[in-house]
Amino acid sequence: MSNNKLHRALKNRHIQLIALGGAVGTGLFLGTGSAIFLAGPSVLVGYAVVGFLAFLIMRQLGEMMTEEPNAGSFSYFAHKYWGGFAGFLAGWNYWILYVMVSISELTAVAAYMQFWFPELPTWISALIFFVIINAINFSTVKVFGEVEFWFSIIKISAIIAMIVFGLYILFLNTSLVPDATVKNLWEAPLGAKSGFFANGWYGLVMAIPIIMFSFGGLELVGIAAAEADEPEKTIPKATNQVLFRILVFYIGTIAVLLSLYHWSNLTKDSSPFTMIFTDIGFKHVAGILNFVILTAALSVFNSGVYATSRMLFGLSYQGSAPKIFSKLNIRGIPITAMGLAGALTFTVVPLNYFLPHWHEAFKQAMSIVVAALVINWAMISLSHLFFRKNIDKKGEKTLFPAILYPFGNYICLAFTVFVLTVMATPDFGMFYSVLAVPVWIVFIYLLYVVFKRG
Repeated sequence: MSNNKLHRALKNRHIQLIALGGAVGTGLFLGTGSAIFLAGPSVLVGYAVVGFLAFLIMRQLGEMMTEEPNAGSFSYFAHKYWGGFAGFLAGWNYWILYVMVSISELTAVAAYMQFWFPELPTWISALIFFVIINAINFSTVKVFGEVEFWFSIIKISAIIAMIVFGLYILFLNTSLVPDATVKNLWEAPLGAKSGFFANGWYGLVMAIPIIMFSFGGLELVGIAAAEADEPEKTIPKATNQVLFRILVFYIGTIAVLLSLYHWSNLTKDSSPFTMIFTDIGFKHVAGILNFVILTAALSVFNSGVYATSRMLFGLSYQGSAPKIFSKLNIRGIPITAMGLAGALTFTVVPLNYFLPHWHEAFKQAMSIVVAALVINWAMISLSHLFFRKNIDKKGEKTLFPAILYPFGNYICLAFTVFVLTVMATPDFGMFYSVLAVPVWIVFIYLLYVVFKRG
């Protein structure tokens, strides 16, 4: 066992790409289809608004992590500046969320492999990638950072290539796609009343929770701060670049794609990226995009293994989980914390073997993840309020102050309530997920009481 401290082996480039990888995942490549179906081109407004709010929350987390880099991330600050239960709730909510996300992404990876190997059983693909990604995380944090760096490079390169290729068609070679024009962003299809706001403001509002889910993972940079070699430099830099990345990789990409191909031709259950390039005559691009989407899913799973182990380590260290989970091996890896998350995630293998269609039911359970993400964002903003209250009381200044404090916090908190309200509407269909939020909080509180008494 080591000296019980995580190794600060993540370089600036690792932190930068981990932050970027958190912002660009399967939510962009697959989730945008549902959002565009609801809102049409006005989805761009949705991504801009949610992106700005995500930036506010990242600045709040960034201020705290720059002052006190800790593996527990916002759970640590909730525990220290708010109270024991707050830290317990924040940490375990995040841990469970990422375990579920890891299971989901590993299932998706197995499904994507069938694009090339349709006869390959999904349980074999799931097993292979489970072993590979966990082996990477069991080695050293530097290896994790390096792998995540290259996963992100692949995603970024693909997105930039799509943007450049789309702009080339739109402005230099329109003959490749005769119907391609930026007017597709606001021209209404035949028989429709609106172009940009496909279903009015109501459609845009209904798309907001889906858009928010796309940004889940940004907070990973807060956990990585504990193993950054220069957190006071790398965390502010990574955080400040989030807004620029959102503008380029979400808004820029979607604007180009919807100019190439009118939004009314899309379906909500397909990847707009694959569908667009296939339908405009570039079918060979579908295989490349499947590889990119596969990489994005592996990146999320890789991050999930990392995040769950570090969060559980942080919970153990602050007394909110059994002490056994604070054990590190000689390479500074929280081996027991990884083991627990790995054991739960491994259930995806026998489930794919014995119940090949189990994931259809799991999709319904995954709706709870959206509600859990809302709790995460609210906990970050609330923890930051308590953190700043303590700092201001002592008359101190922080290295990387959050913008618009405290009004930005209140705006973010109001937004989380708004998202839950939208999710609870009959048209959205997640009423029971919203109803589960208070039930989930009470359940965590009971666990907290039992744990403290034990």
